[in-house]
Amino acid sequence: MSIPIASPDIGLGGLTRVIESVESGRLADGPAVRAFESAFADHCGTAHAVATSNGTTALHAALHGLGIGPGDRVVTTPFSFVATANAVRLCGAEPVFADVDPETLNVDPGAVRDAVEARDGDVSAILPVHLYGLPARMDGLRSIADEHDVPLIEDAAQAHGATLSGEPVGSLGDAACFSFYPTKNMTTGEGGIVVTDDRTVADRVARFVNHGRTGPNDHASVGHNFRLTSLGAAIGREQLGRLEDFIAVRRRNAAAYDEVLTDHPAIDAPPDPDGARHAYHQYTVQCAERDALRRHLADAGVDAGIYYPTPIHRQPAYADVEVDAPVAERAADRVLSIPVHPDLSRDDVESVCAALAGFDP
Repeated sequence: MSIPIASPDIGLGGLTRVIESVESGRLADGPAVRAFESAFADHCGTAHAVATSNGTTALHAALHGLGIGPGDRVVTTPFSFVATANAVRLCGAEPVFADVDPETLNVDPGAVRDAVEARDGDVSAILPVHLYGLPARMDGLRSIADEHDVPLIEDAAQAHGATLSGEPVGSLGDAACFSFYPTKNMTTGEGGIVVTDDRTVADRVARFVNHGRTGPNDHASVGHNFRLTSLGAAIGREQLGRLEDFIAVRRRNAAAYDEVLTDHPAIDAPPDPDGARHAYHQYTVQCAERDALRRHLADAGVDAGIYYPTPIHRQPAYADVEVDAPVAERAADRVLSIPVHPDLSRDDVESVCAALAGFDP
């Protein structure tokens, strides 16, 4: 039996809210959605939250809510899931890729500044990703955003429960977007959410995800059907109540791996910088002999995944984008994610630790 890289972490605990949603007859965009939005805004310390159908629609809606559209440029990372860049293009804007930091693998503020200055400041937004659950260096990115008077948008799809300087991810930018895909740190089955302190942005997002609706039969603008179901929201409220427990177990598992990898000659553990609380959506090591390590783990019954084997700017869909991102390209050849999810047993964690310790290329 293998130890899986990901686990759904459904863990409902109670079905009361789900049953209430079914019995209410309001299966889409009902009171359960409003209650989940309120609870998640409280969790992030923001004034507003708008639930959506998934993380990609959350990104799309947030960009729209901040006025990003055709002709705009958005500086973002080339090393993430493609949804980040896709959302930019879905708005009619173009992604500008800035290289990543070699240790954190989050977008490098210095590279962001270079990208902005190379275009004489002609950018419309900055969109960092909190990759693998580690907060990006938001202080440096905020300085650049403020200097050029552009919004700073968090792609927090992998970072539920992460904090920076004691502040929750989601409260660090002008808007933030989360995904609730089943393998995330918490789930609604499939869903997303936008959080912000700006009422105008929240209202624009809310209209955009619901056909531009301002009343039962009034549509002030063109929009999409990006709504979250009430059933998903009911699951989400249960999951949110357990999020801190989920994160604590992930961090405990990560600490066990960190101890094994201290001074390991071939495997670099992921950083957990002072002042940041890594949420460990993935525990992603770097290894020059990555493929050999993956085979070694498989032989020991440990699944491992590569997130991401091809940087976004090397995907065929972005072949027209010119960018120099050697750090991202090197990382794509070195990263390997090993199981860290809360469903791991103590024996599972010990097995992973033994496999890591026994790797000698």
